[in-house]
Order: sequence, then structure tokens, then C-alpha cells
Amino acid sequence: MKTVAFFNNKGGVGKTTLVYHLAWMLAERGEQVLAVDLDPQANLTSMFLPEDALEDLWPNGEHPHTIFGALRPIIRGLGDVRMPHIEAIGPRIGLVVGDLALSTFEDKLSDAWPRCHNRDESAFRTMTAFYRGVTQAAAAHAATWVLIDVGPNLGAINRAALIASEHVVIPLGPDLFSLQGLRNLGPSLRTWRASWQELAAKNPDAELAIPRGRIVPLGYVVMQHGLRGNSPPKAYQRWIDRFPGEYRESVLDETPGKPITAGDDPYCLAMLKHYRSLMPMAMEVRKPVFALKPADGAIGAHGEAVRSAYGDFLALGRRIAQRCGEILA
Repeated sequence: MKTVAFFNNKGGVGKTTLVYHLAWMLAERGEQVLAVDLDPQANLTSMFLPEDALEDLWPNGEHPHTIFGALRPIIRGLGDVRMPHIEAIGPRIGLVVGDLALSTFEDKLSDAWPRCHNRDESAFRTMTAFYRGVTQAAAAHAATWVLIDVGPNLGAINRAALIASEHVVIPLGPDLFSLQGLRNLGPSLRTWRASWQELAAKNPDAELAIPRGRIVPLGYVVMQHGLRGNSPPKAYQRWIDRFPGEYRESVLDETPGKPITAGDDPYCLAMLKHYRSLMPMAMEVRKPVFALKPADGAIGAHGEAVRSAYGDFLALGRRIAQRCGEILA
């Protein structure tokens, strides 16, 4: 099982769309996928499920079938995380449902982190609740891949979510904000990783399953750039050209070598088109863009764009698998 979080503290870069499409692509290639929505905005959940299903999952009162419901014993101080409900999206995709109420878990996580230094067992249970819940759900789903969507911030929820992940992929938009996002998140990832290695050694309960917290960066994906021919416009290209050096310096803590373009950068996993005209069609029929059919409206130039999208996401899935030491069919 490979656990990959998709993270950028800059919002609006297409992170959730990326997770959604990769889940479908991995499933299409025969993998068993668990998608986990740990973003309190629950955008991934709303992409997978229609409103009537969400209404059933988010009733007034308790939400037993969401990630928040699974965390309720921890939040109330009455026990450990429950086995999360898995919403079946298809034969090979299961969803751990997000919840807007998850934001209320932030304060408890913030309080738990320093208490772990004092070998407080309840603090360790709180800090690692995501890990144990996701691990249980992945085992129940027989998942070969776990894809975790998190919110665009550097808060306590994301720290716990990233510690629960073995790998991280960073989606970027071709702009100054994403460049600044790399400068912010890179040092945070390194600090979280180093701090957790120190804390994990203080775990007072040898039987408590806790994550390794390796948070290995797999690379970055440039999202939603406009194309003229096969090249991004100059206004975007100026920022894209700075990503390879900034990624090495901020995320990998390396001294950048000679300048390299994103197209030649092994850490650039993909440069994905926006597929603007296809996205409304895909959302209406609740399919990934690469699965649209003529009956869905994907005819003419749209049909060609669908085939192109399939190739793009397959190549991306294979690059991510390769970086994880796996081979995707």
C-alpha cells in the first residue's frame, strides 16, 4: 500500500481535481484505491458524490459515516478512533467521506503536539488518529493506493495528515503565489518530519500504532496552465521556469545547480492542461474528463481532448508509481 498526500498551502491550484482524476485513473488500471478527504472544506467528497448523498451523510446532529464521525471518540476523550465508513464510489474506489466539522479537530491537535514531548499517551492517540483510521480503512478496502486530499494551509490538521502519509505530491499553479507556497511549505515539511522523528521515540505505548512520518516528496505537478500550441504563454512560463530551483532549495533543502527547465526536471511529474471545456461536462456526469463519451457531449475536438487527457493522467500515474518504487500497468 502506498499512501500519498497532495498538498500546497496555496489554494486554487487544482489539487482536489488532481486527486479525483488520479483515483479514477489508478482504478481504471486495476488498482484498488482509497480516497481520503481530510480537507475541512470537503471538496473531494463533493466531487465524488451528489448533493442527495451528501445530505444523507451530513444529517443534523452526529455524522457517523464521515471522518469526523470516526474521530468522535478521540474528540470527546472517550476512546480511540473508530474504523471509518467507506463510501463505495465504484468497484475499485472507496471514499473516506470529508466533513466541514473536521475543522473543530484543529484545536485538539494543536494542544496534543506539545504534550507528546511529555510522553502523554492521550496526546499520541490524538496526533496519530488519522494514521490509524486511514490504515484501518485501507485494510478493509484492500487498498493498494491511498490518496489523501488536505486543505491549503500549514495548520495542525494538515501536520497530522502529512505525518500519516508516506509520500507527498505538490500541485502548483504557474504564478508567484505557488512559488511562495513552495518557500513556505518546504521548510514546514522538513520541520514536521524532524520533529515527529523526535516525538515518535517518546511514544509511551509500544502497542500503539504510529506512523513513521517520512513525508517523502515525490515531486510537483504544474496545473491549469494555458497553452499556445504546445507551450505555456510567457506570463506563465516565467514562473514555471523558477519551480525546479525553488523546489530543490525549499523542499529538498539542496543547493540548486545549473538552471533547468520544468520540462527537463525529473521532479516535475507533469504539466497538465486545464481542460476547461471538458470539466463542466465531467462534473455534470460525475466522471473524470478522460472517461467522457460522445453521449456525454465529448465529440469533435472534445473527443480528441478526452484522449489527450487520458494519456496525460496515465503518464502522471505511472510517474508517481515509479517514484514510489512501483509499476503501474
